[in-house]
Amino acid sequence: MTILIDQPDFGVEAGFNKADHVEEEIVVDVGFMVPQSNAFGHTFRDYDVESERQQGVENFYRTNHINQTYDFVKRMREEYGKLDKVEMSIWECCELLNDVVDESDPDLDEPQIEHLLQTAEAIRKDYPDEDWLHLTGLIHDLGKVLLHPSFGGLPQWAVVGDTYPVGCAFDESIVHHKFFEENPDYHNSAYNTKYGVYSKGCGLNNVMMSWGHDDYMYLVAKENNTRLPSAALFIIRYHSFYALHRSGSYKQLMNEEDVENLKWLQIFNKYDLYSKSKVRVDVEKVKPYYLSLIEKYFPAKLRW
Repeated sequence: MTILIDQPDFGVEAGFNKADHVEEEIVVDVGFMVPQSNAFGHTFRDYDVESERQQGVENFYRTNHINQTYDFVKRMREEYGKLDKVEMSIWECCELLNDVVDESDPDLDEPQIEHLLQTAEAIRKDYPDEDWLHLTGLIHDLGKVLLHPSFGGLPQWAVVGDTYPVGCAFDESIVHHKFFEENPDYHNSAYNTKYGVYSKGCGLNNVMMSWGHDDYMYLVAKENNTRLPSAALFIIRYHSFYALHRSGSYKQLMNEEDVENLKWLQIFNKYDLYSKSKVRVDVEKVKPYYLSLIEKYFPAKLRW
């Protein structure tokens, strides 16, 4: 099943400031080599570089940061938590994204299914015995179907981009933090303190994140009773939470389980971000393996 989706005009998968740590070429864990540049020859997540995308990135984050309020996220979770949009399998969802090129992603211009398989195959090579992590690599971005008309055709700012907690102060490590000054929650005393509506060590599962494909896919997996481990659900829900796993912000909200799961997220993120390349994956060749994992960890049909 292949469905063509009109591409949005702007957006960004994840932002980067020069003040952030820029990584040299290193070897990740076992054997995956982290490249020095993305598919366009630029540093990963560097939006200070002069490019035609630079203004689009700022426009995206202005809109995102103004509109991602506590009340907005609550409404989205209630609406999409019903899982009453579509019924389909995991692989059908992968195919739904087959012709989607996420224009918000500065490091990739291949169809989304290419990125999913690049991530999964890179992990599979280095962690051959962790099949749950292979499948997590395949499905982590499936929540981007929110862009499709069948799911309401949400705008890019409500689907992609770096994620962050709402209901407490917006940490300065969040990309383009300045735009939060136009967010109503920024001036609301109930939401603009270090803990806001939360408490120290409450656990990230009790924290509402800005709405997007991460939280949606987490809800889909959880509510369809996946047999994936908690670390996989953690990765799916927080893989765009760069303020946490890149800058170390918001750790005051984490509990012991979060600390353990964060270790897996930090491993995963290296493959998610740096596996984006021009190396193509033979979809039909690897498809039987991933179908077997889907059967192992998910029911045949899922509610979306």
